[in-house]
Amino acid sequence: MDVKTIGVIGAGTMGRGIAYAAALGGYRTILEDVMPEMLAKGVAWICESFDEGVKRGKVGAAVRDAALARIETSSSVEDVCRKADFLIEAVPEEMELKLELFTLFDKFAKPDAVLASNTSSLSIAEMAEMTYRPELCVGMHFFNPVPKMRLIEIVRAPKTS
Repeated sequence: MDVKTIGVIGAGTMGRGIAYAAALGGYRTILEDVMPEMLAKGVAWICESFDEGVKRGKVGAAVRDAALARIETSSSVEDVCRKADFLIEAVPEEMELKLELFTLFDKFAKPDAVLASNTSSLSIAEMAEMTYRPELCVGMHFFNPVPKMRLIEIVRAPKTS
């Protein structure tokens, strides 16, 4: 599978950090949150973090601009599911909410999309049971805060043509 687009559901502390790292890693990134004010705060944090990186000499201005150009937002889980090759939920640690998301992921995501949870303590197997593709369900936990520069080493950069 060739991952080009990463969808991040939840624009709180973890989601915005994951979206930052995904965009910096070269992926088209779609950040979603049902709360418009949380989505706006997440995007503002990402912009501020990139600006801070430029000021500190950790990120070049051209890299920042390219990464920011790769970030999109959405207020619809279904919309993100239809576009993403790799979905990561980063919502509060409530199993019912995560189960509901995995049901939506399964219903609306591309057939070969990977469905990931950022949970640190809940059962990935239980989430995978909500889908017809448990073999494509994974746990992908990030530490809080998401390490901005180290994550690039973890996320494989997309192939360029």
